[in-house]
Amino acid sequence: MTEPRQRHAAVPDKPSLDGLESVWAARWETEGVYRFDRSRPRAEVFSIDTPPPTVSGSLHVGHVFSYTHTDITARFQRMRGKSVFYPLGWDDNGLPTERRVQNVYGVRCDPSLPYDPDFTPPAQPGKHEVPISRRNFVELCHHLTAVDEQAFEEVWRRVGLSVDWSLLYTTIGDRARAVSQRAFLGNLARGEAYLAEAPTLWDVTFRTAVAQAELEDRDQRGEFHRVGFLLSEEQRAFGFTGRVWIETTRPELLPACVALVAHPDDERYQPLFGTTVRTPVFGVEVPVLAHRLADRDKGSGIAMVCTFGDVTDVVWWRELDLQTRAVIGWDGRLLPDPPAGVPAKAYAEVAGKTVHSARARMVEMLRESGDLEGEPRPVTRPVKFYERGERPLEIVTTRQWYIRNGGRDHSLRRALLERGGELSWHPGHMWVRYDNWVEGLAGDWLVSRQRFFGVPVPVWYPLDDSGQIVYDRPILPAHSALPVDPAGDVPPGYTEDQRGRPKGFVADPDVLDTWATSSLTPQIAGRWGDDDDLFSRVFPMDLRPQSHEIIRTWLFSTVVRAHLEHGRLPWRSAAISGWVVDPDRKKMSKSKGNVVTPIDLLEKHGSDAVRYWAASGRLGVDTAFDAGQFKIGRRLAIKILNASKFILGLSPAGGGGRGAVTEPIDLSMLARLSGVVEEGTAALNAYDHTRALEVTERFFWEFCDDYLELVKARAYGTDASPAAAESARVALREALDVMLRLFAPFLPFVVEEAWSWWHDGSIHRATWPTPSRGGGDPALLPAVSDVLRQVRKAKTEAKLSVRAEVSRLTVTGPYIHLVHQAQDDLCSAGNVEEFVLTPDDRASVEVALA
Repeated sequence: MTEPRQRHAAVPDKPSLDGLESVWAARWETEGVYRFDRSRPRAEVFSIDTPPPTVSGSLHVGHVFSYTHTDITARFQRMRGKSVFYPLGWDDNGLPTERRVQNVYGVRCDPSLPYDPDFTPPAQPGKHEVPISRRNFVELCHHLTAVDEQAFEEVWRRVGLSVDWSLLYTTIGDRARAVSQRAFLGNLARGEAYLAEAPTLWDVTFRTAVAQAELEDRDQRGEFHRVGFLLSEEQRAFGFTGRVWIETTRPELLPACVALVAHPDDERYQPLFGTTVRTPVFGVEVPVLAHRLADRDKGSGIAMVCTFGDVTDVVWWRELDLQTRAVIGWDGRLLPDPPAGVPAKAYAEVAGKTVHSARARMVEMLRESGDLEGEPRPVTRPVKFYERGERPLEIVTTRQWYIRNGGRDHSLRRALLERGGELSWHPGHMWVRYDNWVEGLAGDWLVSRQRFFGVPVPVWYPLDDSGQIVYDRPILPAHSALPVDPAGDVPPGYTEDQRGRPKGFVADPDVLDTWATSSLTPQIAGRWGDDDDLFSRVFPMDLRPQSHEIIRTWLFSTVVRAHLEHGRLPWRSAAISGWVVDPDRKKMSKSKGNVVTPIDLLEKHGSDAVRYWAASGRLGVDTAFDAGQFKIGRRLAIKILNASKFILGLSPAGGGGRGAVTEPIDLSMLARLSGVVEEGTAALNAYDHTRALEVTERFFWEFCDDYLELVKARAYGTDASPAAAESARVALREALDVMLRLFAPFLPFVVEEAWSWWHDGSIHRATWPTPSRGGGDPALLPAVSDVLRQVRKAKTEAKLSVRAEVSRLTVTGPYIHLVHQAQDDLCSAGNVEEFVLTPDDRASVEVALA
């Protein structure tokens, strides 16, 4: 599968971290070190559903943080003997790409325009965007994403991600589009996808529908207006004084009012239930009705129902079977013509205005009619936004495609909750976020979008004799024809000249939500429907790594698609990363302006140092951006090089086997290292990379600071028997061999460099270390190291050199039998003239300096 590497290099005179990334990244790719072996059976494969980053600008340090966590797992599993399926994709379709194209090139898409094969975007974007055809716009999207994706790949190679680049995919590529359309057609055939005309959350800036999972509440300042609805003479007999007062933040929706609603137990309004009132200014009769969702303690306790002001209006409209009087258009302006029954003269005052302008004029009209009581009252309340939008969402009636996700189907909801319980979550408490999201679903998954750069909905509609669209008889492509673009392709049985003509056809104009494609990343990466042999070896996948804020979107939607299509989970485990936060504990994001780009960090500190910082962050926990951690990581990497150079610079040990280790302190060190291997392996198996790094790093520094100093003279052969010297050298090399492999998932560049000085082949294809069963006493080394530290401390306090002579060293305590076994090494390391061991229950160390 790979070309054999040249024999290992010599140990350099001056080891350096500089340039290691470019050298080893190129070597790994050339030698196919991370190439997936698809001949291995499923039991020997570890497959990862890697997040495809959104290609809409540049990566930030949060990407490096979370993707390093995944790479640690991939490298560990590879060294454990698994064939690791570790693909990477680019999520390059959807609104973020469109916005970037608009900003970079100064253009906007106008689907009504014809294609211009000679179009060239402006050299400098002007104040006004240039309208271009959909095809021209999509071509610019493809061009820009190709540039961005190349920059992304360079960063990931610099970070050292051990992905198999031959498995690269894009979510707008032919294979991804075919998989996405095939899955959608399967949903449609099984009745899980359906077309419906219904109230839809709508972003007026981007003019597209928005799904529940894409919403976020933002606090907005507004004003409550106390508005009076006119009563009849009969209603005044009940004690009302001419008006029913409601409080609203949206008086501009008065022409859309279809009812007043109060709680059925509210005694104040019970006499009015079943009667009608007239809207102020417009004088339209609307019913007064009871509903449990009316809040008796909010405002006046009675609310106006408009079509549509918020999601509660939709519930009331549906459950009370109310009329529809839509007034908000797709552009966020009030429609030019009034709804049926609304007087045109009064409505003309607000027709065509923006919501803000219409509200201001409506307030003036209410004052003029005497239907506004007092001055508006300031209020701050949560308002729903599209997560990428800048204006509050409106609710408009549109025809959209939906996929059933349990929002309206109790049995499906229960099944999806059970799927969440089957999944192995790391950390375990993240399952609660999934559970809460599924329990709180308010409707099915809206998957169609009124955008341009995306996977087209693979549907056409026939036209009847009069040219009207017949929506309930969609025309579908054959699976063998996928992917299709209905805007340019012709459906089976038709010709292009029938497009848009009576008895002909029209294309569905929409694209699928980007999550509708991203929810199929296991199928896309595994080549479902295209390479069934590969798919059977990698699906269901072993791991889905991702961040916690997209559990409700990416993770849940992927579970939905796999449950509907395959009847099972898409993966066995989910590893959930936290966020990177700034020193003030705020999430790093482009909108906040506190993002750090990774390339500067990688160049300044080195990739291993940046990976060290990332590995220090636990799953599910937000981690502060701390420049100090990069310095610690770089210091560790340099120490690995220097320690390796020292150990490999000693004369090669004779015999070369474990049997040559004879000295108690050497055996003790190896016994302790065996414990580190056992603990680190268990931690990595549990996706606790931070714990694995902690135990390995702690041992490494103890090894360098204490053990190396203790055995250095013996390893050189100074005043030691050949057998004792060989014991030190063999132990040092055995320990170095194990420690480099333990560090390999975390610091891949520096350990590969050190490994290459004395081994053939890549360390990342080496076998993960296993605990040894030697006869060493793990308590010996710490006891001796403690004495050595006391000697150093005494010399430091006396401001003497570490090689200053100790005339007498007295060690008292219950552990002197341990210290005695390393007496010669201790005297050599501390330059001790006289060494006294005294048994006692109390431990002490007395250092008499010469």
